[in-house]
Amino acid sequence: DRKKHEVRRYRIGDTEGIVVAGGNGCGKHLDQLCNPECVFVDQDHSVYVSEWGNRRVMKWEEGAKEGIVVAGGQDSENSLKQLNGPNGVVVDQSGTVYVADEGNHRIMRWPKGATQGSVIAGDNGPGTEPNQFNFPYGLLFDRHGNLYVS
Repeated sequence: DRKKHEVRRYRIGDTEGIVVAGGNGCGKHLDQLCNPECVFVDQDHSVYVSEWGNRRVMKWEEGAKEGIVVAGGQDSENSLKQLNGPNGVVVDQSGTVYVADEGNHRIMRWPKGATQGSVIAGDNGPGTEPNQFNFPYGLLFDRHGNLYVS
């Protein structure tokens, strides 16, 4: 919920759900989110949240009261340490985070524990050429490892 700055989990039959990330107002503290955008849940039930307001991706382990910054949240807007409008997020089995960096028109990869990411597609400014994006939003890998970007 972008305005409540939280992510809730709803089990079948739930009407209210429970907060699994954020829920403490908009802010930069590890127990807060600011304008969450997209969510990914891994096999361990950890919740990954891209945040527009803090320009970062947070990981919230099941039952945690605070998250862990796993991408962005540092430095200037277009460096390899930063995200500018992170949206779609996918995490592979090794913990590598892939994120659509909308404002920088690129797709980034952040290995587990890394302090900076690498560009895997885009980063050539906005445009109509095959090697360019115009505000990429969604990400998905198919079972063969092919990347789809919307």
